[in-house]
Amino acid sequence: MSPEKEAALEDSWRRTLARIPTVLGRLAYMASLRNTNTGQYEHFGLAQRIGSADVDRLIRRNHHELFQQWLCFGLQRQKEELEEYLEGLEGDRREIISHWLSIEPYNGWIPAETRDVERQLFLSDLQVLLQLIRTGYGVASRDPES
Repeated sequence: MSPEKEAALEDSWRRTLARIPTVLGRLAYMASLRNTNTGQYEHFGLAQRIGSADVDRLIRRNHHELFQQWLCFGLQRQKEELEEYLEGLEGDRREIISHWLSIEPYNGWIPAETRDVERQLFLSDLQVLLQLIRTGYGVASRDPES
């Protein structure tokens, strides 16, 4: 792919992602494009234009960049992002938070190439934030001793 075509595609993809209001939402979306069996990122419309190998490379790179961006946020900004993301979900917030505390669906949002230290930081930050939000919503703890 020519550098000009790649730059135009990258710009178009970033505009698409910009429609998702939070970085956390973008992370969730990017992870949803990863085939859980192969680890390859798939997007039918893009693949029709540029081929599946280029789609995988583009989305993989963007997923990693968004993940790094999230890790650079302070806890206050992450909390604001998480709250905004949760507000955009359908369903009862208390049930969602309780469910998230139980099964930790955000584990799947981590790019495969992530270093262990980054993975642990992401998970520990989200667990802390969910505990803070849990208290605010009055969600019972999954640990009866806490």
